[in-house]
Amino acid sequence: MMSLKHTGSILREYMKGNPNRRPAVPILIDSTVQSNEGRNKITWYGHSAFMLEVDGKRLLVDPMFGKSPTPFPLFGNKRYSGDLPIDLENLPPIDAVVLSHDHYDHLDYFSIKKLKDKVGQFIVPLGVGDHLIRWGISKEKIQEHNWWDEVQYDGLHLVCTPARHFSGRSLNDRNSTLWCSWVILGKKDKIFFSGDSGYGTHFKEIGEKYGPFDLTLMECGQYDERWATIHMLPEETVQATIDVKGNLMIPVHWAGFTLSLHDWTDPIERVTKAAKEKSVKVSTPKIGEPVHIGAEVFPHQIWWK
Repeated sequence: MMSLKHTGSILREYMKGNPNRRPAVPILIDSTVQSNEGRNKITWYGHSAFMLEVDGKRLLVDPMFGKSPTPFPLFGNKRYSGDLPIDLENLPPIDAVVLSHDHYDHLDYFSIKKLKDKVGQFIVPLGVGDHLIRWGISKEKIQEHNWWDEVQYDGLHLVCTPARHFSGRSLNDRNSTLWCSWVILGKKDKIFFSGDSGYGTHFKEIGEKYGPFDLTLMECGQYDERWATIHMLPEETVQATIDVKGNLMIPVHWAGFTLSLHDWTDPIERVTKAAKEKSVKVSTPKIGEPVHIGAEVFPHQIWWK
């Protein structure tokens, strides 16, 4: 955890300003409609939000579609893409929303309010359901789970797995809810989402229990050596991918907002460099560009330059 001393020094560094912490112009969103070729697919929406379409089901994970990841938008920084990556009003029905924890950059009040009538079920770690109930979601539509709980949902098998992080949305509710990673097992494809996490032995344990994975979505941004216990450095992201036995990795938790002191392209530059050195396959889709699970060809262009 960060001490108050570290928090104060980080805030002072942040206020000094660094123009490279965010793009000079808004990131473009890929709106090309692509055939899924009969394959399951992932569509990443920047930061940690993505849609998983598997076995005819739609799972929306960490759907933060607000303009700023903070309860104080005037102080916080805005989304890199400027426009929202999807039109929530025209979004098709969602079988389930899956959440990793309750931080503002993963659980967004306005997104949930707009989505709630489109969603069949909310699958969340322990305690997070209380937020949803306060926001008008019926208790019957919420499943809460502890680490290592196995969930059968409409033909899919999900597992709430460990992560090294923390939770809370105010000064008074620190660690009052659980945080997690997720294993999602379809009929033939296996997916892992790291959630927010520092590097640890839990990745190897997850890989041994449920791997190898056809696709992993791994946190790679918003880090600093001073809080490495709760957010991985990019080189650790690659090692964690190896630990869980991931075949193809999509780096997430970047390209959405500035929540750390590094340059905005630093995560993707470092993670792709480390992946090349360790022969880990990495897909780098544009925001909104689908990745077909198991396809021989996948997005890997250097679009951020």
